[in-house]
Amino acid sequence: MTEQPIQLFAKQRKIYPRRVWGRFRKLKWLTMVTLLGIYYAAPWLRWDRGPHAPDQAILIDMPARRAYFFAIELWPQEIYYLTGLLILAAVGLFFVTSLFGRVWCGYACPQTVWTDLFVWVERLVQGDRNARQKLDAGPWTLTKIRKKATTHLLWLVIGLLTGGAWVFYFNDAPTLAEHILHRDIPWSIGSWILALTGSTYLMAGFAREQVCTYMCPYARFQSAMFDKDTLIIAYNDARGEPRGKHKAGTSWEGKGHCIDCDSCVVVCPMGIDIRKGLQMECIACGLCVDACDNVMEKVGLPRGLIDYSTERKTPFRLWRPRTFWYASIMLLVGGGMLLSLLTRTPLELNVIHDRNPLFVRLSDGSIRNGYTIHILNKTHEDREYTLRVSGIEQAEMKVQGVQHLSLDALPVFADSVAQFRILVTAPAPEQARQEIRFIVSDRTGELHDSNTSIFVSERE
Repeated sequence: MTEQPIQLFAKQRKIYPRRVWGRFRKLKWLTMVTLLGIYYAAPWLRWDRGPHAPDQAILIDMPARRAYFFAIELWPQEIYYLTGLLILAAVGLFFVTSLFGRVWCGYACPQTVWTDLFVWVERLVQGDRNARQKLDAGPWTLTKIRKKATTHLLWLVIGLLTGGAWVFYFNDAPTLAEHILHRDIPWSIGSWILALTGSTYLMAGFAREQVCTYMCPYARFQSAMFDKDTLIIAYNDARGEPRGKHKAGTSWEGKGHCIDCDSCVVVCPMGIDIRKGLQMECIACGLCVDACDNVMEKVGLPRGLIDYSTERKTPFRLWRPRTFWYASIMLLVGGGMLLSLLTRTPLELNVIHDRNPLFVRLSDGSIRNGYTIHILNKTHEDREYTLRVSGIEQAEMKVQGVQHLSLDALPVFADSVAQFRILVTAPAPEQARQEIRFIVSDRTGELHDSNTSIFVSERE
């Protein structure tokens, strides 16, 4: 007798979610339209920043090393704002999950949004669940070829629009759109468009729920954010069991309200049966709730056999120790970022002391130290700045290598960094290392910044 090999992996079973209508389906449509509208339209918004800056409201300008978000302009050295945003995004996701389960996955995740759009296109061309199953099971006819080709062509168009919209966030949208129309774009941009077109086509058209189950790490650790007061999709088995078919006009005595119609299963985009309890694959989209509510109305029973509920089966509580700490972290990080943005100055000074040599002793006994000064002019106008030093007596400064350049009029172009080589000479102080402070300001005195360094007179 020949032993059959053990099958460790099963072939992917294609899921054909059936169309359903209800409050959660309406919410999903509203969320999808809103998020897609923002994604595709945001690069075209304009924001006037003056004559020397781009007017695109949201732009990540890689060549200029700037990021623009309406009135906010971020420089490379302000990467900590990105760190803060990532912390807010992560903790915010934990906060929402602890309250409402995987609503991010069910409504706002890009994989969910684009998959919903692709399924809608598929349903529009090929029909609803039964029609799509029949089409896939049938032979290849001209009708099948036409419907399949139309579906995949529309998917590719959506993927192309998705990739095109993405590169607009890194380039001036109207200018790049004109280059695209004239097929005059560099390969670096074209490759991104093609890559995102292909990834959107594959992920939303074929991988779908497999991404959520096997590729996304969030599905694996989501339960760490749950507690007994988290809202989850739940089947009321006390009310629904024992389940079974029901004929109109007969008594419900001794029967559960679940008529075993499987409507909750066939509408699920993940292909699971919520009656088996909470499962890792559940993305809390609520479509099974809509399907069950529709059936309950048809058979004359109250809605809510499947609904959002907590493990405690008690009224939902917003504030709990878990949500309090998540909210506190978000307020702390968000408040710090907001305070930093409100108090940030469009002028910044950086000072680097020479490392070799640390100092030079001149013939008259005085000591000279060298510094590299960077003045960041974050405004959109060319400006001149005044540089001063404090903390050491009888100090003299000059700009090395540039004749006739006054320390009262150091020029810095708009939205740029200027570097100056500064020499500070002073009588030998009593201390081997003395703290000094460089102060830079504009001519009006409204903008100013300072930076602390040292003045070295002896080797340790």
